[in-house]
Amino acid sequence: MNGVINILKPPGMTSHDVVSFLRKKLNIKKIGHTGTLDPGAAGVLPICIGKATKIVDYITSQDKTYICEVTFGKVTDTFDKYGKVIEEYNYDFEVDYDKIKKVTNEFLGVIEQIPPTYSAIKINGRRAYELARKGESFEIPSRKVNIYSIDILNVSKKSALLKVHCSKGTYIRSLCYDLGKKLGYGAYMSFLLRTQSGKFTIDNSVIIDDISLENINNIMLTIDAILDYPIIKLDDNQAKKFLNGAFIKMQLHNRYYKIYGNNENFLGIGIIQEGKLKPDKILI
Repeated sequence: MNGVINILKPPGMTSHDVVSFLRKKLNIKKIGHTGTLDPGAAGVLPICIGKATKIVDYITSQDKTYICEVTFGKVTDTFDKYGKVIEEYNYDFEVDYDKIKKVTNEFLGVIEQIPPTYSAIKINGRRAYELARKGESFEIPSRKVNIYSIDILNVSKKSALLKVHCSKGTYIRSLCYDLGKKLGYGAYMSFLLRTQSGKFTIDNSVIIDDISLENINNIMLTIDAILDYPIIKLDDNQAKKFLNGAFIKMQLHNRYYKIYGNNENFLGIGIIQEGKLKPDKILI
């Protein structure tokens, strides 16, 4: 059993919970998720099974799209509604479309972002949220992320519904916190739905309870089907060299390729550098 399932993760489950549930239900050992989604959040969570676990990094590197609600007037230690309120702005204020639009425009493009203290980031081999729960002091270094767009879907007096298209590694909780700080009202994330991760969308996702051994092959996508790379077909001699890790001279653009053998079987992912094709990941 090798492939990827596009799971619609329900709120209340961690990404690890989803993996454990499917491992038992499908009776498989090699299974993994493609990037942590907050326990309280819902949405697209691609799950890799069997040899597909080898391409987790390829999937997690793709862009993401979220719909989030940001609520103004309070700050929590987790940057979402599940945390402890650490700041509260009791004076009367009201946000509107123009105010939010002006501020969100300042966050477009490549920005420096500091992940939340309560996150799965590793600090000296330990998860940040574990250290935070124990009251230990530590610093999380900022990281560069790319915010491609922020669309304002709705605005009420003290909240806004946003659609965010961003690069991997972006923390929407941090974005909500930073928006509140910029506006001067404070803010936290009160809702999060991931609607897209790479080519996986919420429209073609599957409810976890609907998956069974009987229908898994109809639900699961093949490894090569989810990789958006151009194709190279090798003859038998070239395929043998590729599978043995040898370089093959090819004057093509430097990039990743899906590699197939002479009988149309998918061999893996190759990369061309300096006129040579070499295996990046063998998947046969």
